[in-house]
Formats: sequence, structure tokens, C-alpha cells
Amino acid sequence: MFKLTCSIVNSLSTACRQASTKGTSFHFPPLPGHDSPLRWGGKKFEELPILHIKATYNNTHIQLTDCEGQSLVRTSCGTEGFKNIKKSTPVAAQTAAISAAAKKATAKGVTFVRVIVKGLGPGRLSAIKGLTMGGLEVVSITDNTPVPHNGCRPRKARRM
Repeated sequence: MFKLTCSIVNSLSTACRQASTKGTSFHFPPLPGHDSPLRWGGKKFEELPILHIKATYNNTHIQLTDCEGQSLVRTSCGTEGFKNIKKSTPVAAQTAAISAAAKKATAKGVTFVRVIVKGLGPGRLSAIKGLTMGGLEVVSITDNTPVPHNGCRPRKARRM
């Protein structure tokens, strides 16, 4: 095992030396526990602000927090002027993401964000699209939708 590991390391170092003479460079992924060279705007991944999107069936809430959890920007489709059934549309979620979240975040100096999406509402994908249209750079998207393990009894089926 040790002999195999040494031969792999030797072949990698040989390849790196040959690439450096040709002007090409190799970028290997960081090992677990080591400092990563990947930085976004001079910040590590853990230091990036987090943008939470809660997409319910009736509304879409968007909140930007710093890495510690302190709220920076908060908006929803209702605060953007959409009322009643229009709050639950993808257009309303995209408008809330563009006008409020992205523009207010860039005014506070935020350019790179991590996105955490919760819920199955109609505005979950269009809100992410609105963030990129508003000028924010999305580094990662995490789905944090709660899934019941046969918990509460669901609502009765609607009869029409």
C-alpha cells in the first residue's frame, strides 16, 4: 500500500513539473481539513452570507442573513405589492427576488451568496432566477425542505 501511494505521488509530482515547464498549472482539490484556495470576494465558503427562500403555496419569503444568522434584508411577495392569489405566482417571487433582495443586498455590499430553499411552492425556482437577474452570484443551492416520516395526518382531499 505504501509503495503504491509513493508511486502515485511521484507520478503526480513528475506531471506537475512537466506542466510547469510547458506553462500549464494543475489545481488539485483540497484535502479534508486543509485550507481551500477557493474564495469568493475574499471570503471563504463558510463566511458567505446565506439567502433563505421559503416557498409556501400562498407566498414566497426571502431573507438574507450573514454567516452568523443576523438578518440583513427581508422581503416577500406581499411586501412587493402583490395581493391575495397573485402572491403565489412565480412572477411575484421573481419580482421580489430582483427588486428587493438582490438590489438591497448589492446596496449593502453583498455579491456572492449561498442559497437555502425550503418548501414546495411555485416560486422556488423563479426566486433563484430572479437573484441571478438582479446581479447576485449564487455559489451553492441547498434544498432544506422538511419531509415528514409519516408524521401529521394530511388535509382531506378537496372536492369540487
